[in-house]
Amino acid sequence: MPDNLKIKRPLDAKKINVNEPWELNYWSKTLQVTPDRLRQAVRTVGTMVDDVKRHLGIR
Repeated sequence: MPDNLKIKRPLDAKKINVNEPWELNYWSKTLQVTPDRLRQAVRTVGTMVDDVKRHLGIR
């Protein structure tokens, strides 16, 4: 299925998919961290946004 360029945010707002470049950029900007730091956080605690935020010290 081709990418839908009208999508401006992830369809599942509870999970982070670091394998999609646009989603990695979205979450990096939203959480104000570098893509590398976000990838490391996801490797450490998994893809759930709340777990990543807690790991990064973001409320």
